[in-house]
Amino acid sequence: MTTTSETAITNLLHHYAELVDAGDFDALSAMFADADYLMRGGAPLRGQQVGGAMRATVKVYDGVPRTRHVMTNAIVEIADDDTTATARSSFTVFQATDGFPLQPILIGGYHDTFVNSAGSSGGWRFSRREIHVDLVGDTSHHVRISMGGD
Repeated sequence: MTTTSETAITNLLHHYAELVDAGDFDALSAMFADADYLMRGGAPLRGQQVGGAMRATVKVYDGVPRTRHVMTNAIVEIADDDTTATARSSFTVFQATDGFPLQPILIGGYHDTFVNSAGSSGGWRFSRREIHVDLVGDTSHHVRISMGGD
């Protein structure tokens, strides 16, 4: 079965969510080795800076954040020459820990750009990710910083 460019990009969106939920910050660093990663209007991060920021910010419990990122409303637009693309998507982050019942803690969106370096649907990678947080619940069990909803 051949993977289309749209499927390959959608898979990247979901793979990112899997890595965050797994607490695999090294893999996130690799995913953004050559891409800008912008959180909450901050300066662009790349490579090891991404994993370092996640380690410094995200609380983990036995190695994982105890979160589930639910990705929705993905709109993928691919350039006619199949070498660049953009996507907008929404996320809802749920969390549960001991003493913190399952609940949504964050809702926002991603604005992404991609480049297809291999010239086929298998060569897609992020070139930029901007994270926009729209609604904040109780993030006191998720991050070491105040996000305004705690």
